[in-house]
Amino acid sequence: MEEQKKSVAQGKASITRAHYQTIATSGNHAVVADEPSDLGGTDTGMTPFGLLLASLGSCTAITLRMYIDRKMWIVDEINVDLEIFAMPDGNLIETRIHFKGELIDEQVERLLDIAKKCPVHKLLTGNIMIETKII
Repeated sequence: MEEQKKSVAQGKASITRAHYQTIATSGNHAVVADEPSDLGGTDTGMTPFGLLLASLGSCTAITLRMYIDRKMWIVDEINVDLEIFAMPDGNLIETRIHFKGELIDEQVERLLDIAKKCPVHKLLTGNIMIETKII
């Protein structure tokens, strides 16, 4: 199986004694993750669930922008609102997309299909395996 693995991205998360502020890094970039005060955190960054939604939302927006630019459609702004819901059989992520621009119904329908093709959406709806090791 090792020869079948192809690295797509790398990341790191580090926490000290600050409850529960964590510095998450990837490449040359860093973000702060934390928990809200009512959960014992310092509320200095997004929660891990918030980061997951930010990842999906930004990937969706980028994918849509790339497609819209290639088609030369007139769209000034793309807003992606997301929310996670706990459900009896798992979790549901609702994504609501709003465009500011000049689109007809057929273009909007095509953009809905394109949104589902963003790499993070495909990852989250695909077969995910997580292997955790202590080193």
